[in-house]
Amino acid sequence: MPHPARVEVDGWGWRYAGRRLPATRGVELTIEPGERVLLLGASGAGKSTLLAGLAGLLGGSDEGEATGRILVDGQPPEAQRGRIGLVLQDPESGVVLSKVGDDVAFGCENLGLPADAIPSRVAEALASVGLDVPLDRPTKALSGGQKQRLALAGVLAMRPGLLLLDEPTANLDPDGVREVRAAVERVVSRDETTLVLIEHRTAVWADLVTRVIVLAPGGGLLADGPPAWVFAEHGEALAAAGVWVPGRPVDLPVLAPASPSMDAALSASGLTIGRDRRTPVLAGLDVVVPEGAGTVVTGPNGAGKSTLALTLAGLLPEVAGEVVAAPGLAARGVRRPSRWRSTELLTRIGTVFQEPEHQFLASTLRAELAVGPRALRMPEAEVDAIVDELLERLDLAPLAEAHPFTLSGGQKRRLSVATVLASAPAVIVLDEPTFGQDRRGWSELVSLLQREIARGRTVVAVTHDVDVVRHLGQHRIELRGAA
Repeated sequence: MPHPARVEVDGWGWRYAGRRLPATRGVELTIEPGERVLLLGASGAGKSTLLAGLAGLLGGSDEGEATGRILVDGQPPEAQRGRIGLVLQDPESGVVLSKVGDDVAFGCENLGLPADAIPSRVAEALASVGLDVPLDRPTKALSGGQKQRLALAGVLAMRPGLLLLDEPTANLDPDGVREVRAAVERVVSRDETTLVLIEHRTAVWADLVTRVIVLAPGGGLLADGPPAWVFAEHGEALAAAGVWVPGRPVDLPVLAPASPSMDAALSASGLTIGRDRRTPVLAGLDVVVPEGAGTVVTGPNGAGKSTLALTLAGLLPEVAGEVVAAPGLAARGVRRPSRWRSTELLTRIGTVFQEPEHQFLASTLRAELAVGPRALRMPEAEVDAIVDELLERLDLAPLAEAHPFTLSGGQKRRLSVATVLASAPAVIVLDEPTFGQDRRGWSELVSLLQREIARGRTVVAVTHDVDVVRHLGQHRIELRGAA
């Protein structure tokens, strides 16, 4: 039976190489064995950086500069990796091997556990996170949400003394959220594991954690104490700083439902979709995306939401049937987006991927936002005006010269949305647009998309976020899994 870890953080901070300002600094805290900590803070306050520091993953002086120290059971985290389990914010980064069973077993094998003890741990970990797939299922065939469960299962199988979770439910459907939360509760209750958890949606975890620590954007701590006290005493200040506080809804309008008589920006009947023609995901779909309105695509993990979004956006060919655009969107008289050239898609349908890094091309935020407008050969003064406006609207101006890959998860998501808006496409397709957003970033993103709809643009958002459904879902496409 593992024993829970003790964590000491003494004046710790980290500055990434190439960045002028530290990601976080002056962090002072002690976490006693068995404590369950919810780590909060505005996007960019350094939560993920601190978690990586606790896991001993920040590398040497070539990757950045550390101040202060972190100790886990009295030793640097680098010397305690068998005791520390980390689930990262990006589910792709947690996948190591090509098959599900092998991937979950990987950590146990690295710890040198007896071979006959590993299969039961793998089965128990997969069951605890609700990932009911064959052990030989290719990991590349899993959805983003399923990969997130897989990463958690791999860590739980190792039974660490310190469990570090970075947004563990961000890509999960409501059933998945409940299953993962229950799995974490079982583990920390059974083994008295020390838990440090980052999660913007605090209500899911508030009754499980024993302590809330809030990082201040400029360094140090904004609040530290029992959950009820922190939220009661500091609720208003925390909400203003971008923290999701239970019981404090966002103040945004709810858009009127789309009228059945609205013209369709995109439509299809009898549509079959798949990542390739050999393995269809869904068949017999009848889809309508109203023009100038917000459409949300919902459904359980693995139902085909991202595949449908990529098909509607013209980035995946239809397996059967046709996606047809409105006549006003046609390129060279062709109305099927999958047959348009990349430059034709640029001004017609813009796509924000589930993993923001997949669409970054430049070495600074300013250059990244200029890629689309320059591809359209806009005058340089107009390009600068567009870039400056988007940097300000999405609270990214202070990071204009930073490399996109050094941003936090929430900042990367805002940048990925901004890169699409820079080209002003008629249709915007977004896959989990609010993933990793603090309260302020979430409000700005959803408000911005509402403004784009008001300007006549069509928005399609794949989401598990019930508040996105409420504030953008003028029309809803609900998928229920393979037909």
